[in-house]
Amino acid sequence: MFDGTELRLLLLKLIADSPRHGYDLIREIEERTGGAYAPSPGVIYPTLTLLGEMGLIEEQQTEGAKKVYAATAAGHAHLAERVEEVEALLKRLVELGSQRARAGGGAPIRRAMANLKTALGERLDAEEGEPETVHAIAAILDEAARKIERLP
Repeated sequence: MFDGTELRLLLLKLIADSPRHGYDLIREIEERTGGAYAPSPGVIYPTLTLLGEMGLIEEQQTEGAKKVYAATAAGHAHLAERVEEVEALLKRLVELGSQRARAGGGAPIRRAMANLKTALGERLDAEEGEPETVHAIAAILDEAARKIERLP
């Protein structure tokens, strides 16, 4: 979704807007994309560590175990130098959410695709690759693809 530089800039912007902890950042990005994208903790936390090492954010004292980060003066200056990049990243989040909303009718298709994947996996495992069955399944899938291509 974002390369390392873009993710660092996005997280820095969100932290500069309001001090946050890692899961707050994940939820905020997920909300802004309408659920289309939620970065994993395995991506967020190393990026937060890097931002801290770069002196762009710092941990704040809080009650509880969660680390809350705030932007430093250097972090705010870094954002000020990259206003256009930040705006483009935020716009990408919104566009992703809009695409997700427009594709909302695709949920039944995604469900059907998952069902097909499961059925194929079970059938191929049971048949152990019998050539007649494999060719019959391929013919069914090819016919379905042709019908989908011809839809108005």
